[in-house]
Amino acid sequence: MLVDLAIETALKFHAGRQRKGTVVPYVVHPLAVGIILAGAGCSDQVIAAGILHDTLEDTPITVDEIQDMFGHKVASLVVACSEPDKSLPWAIRKQDFIASMKNAPLDVRVITCADKLHNLRSMVRDLEALGDDLWKRFNRGREEQAWYYEKLAEILCKRCDQGKYGWLFQNLKEEVERLFG
Repeated sequence: MLVDLAIETALKFHAGRQRKGTVVPYVVHPLAVGIILAGAGCSDQVIAAGILHDTLEDTPITVDEIQDMFGHKVASLVVACSEPDKSLPWAIRKQDFIASMKNAPLDVRVITCADKLHNLRSMVRDLEALGDDLWKRFNRGREEQAWYYEKLAEILCKRCDQGKYGWLFQNLKEEVERLFG
């Protein structure tokens, strides 16, 4: 029931949006994150938070609305997986997010891992189709994207408390290496 509600909410709030530089409906991304989390054996609360992970950053839904609909745990996970101030420069936002992962709880790191894993897989697919033109769709080019994903994977993968999700973090590391060499 919780996951169904998260899917309905993501469909509603991401309606009409597309993934950057593509014709792919944006909602494909949060749904794919949910599928990755379900495949990893995560709880319904973690799966729901994964499906909702971009709603605070990119839609008009509020933390209070998420909490009212999904409860405190899901809302707190979504907050922890969101950049708090998108008005800050890109590099500062990314540095702050990477730093937040150093001490983040496992559920937050697993959601972040699934999010970035799907992003990387999408970029690998698009790189195969577009070549280096892929990097034109981002405000920051290949080098800065590589810095961000490499640093984030390093932080996420070096933590020893990965539990049953070690394979998921290893997949992230492998996709970073596959895309950025």
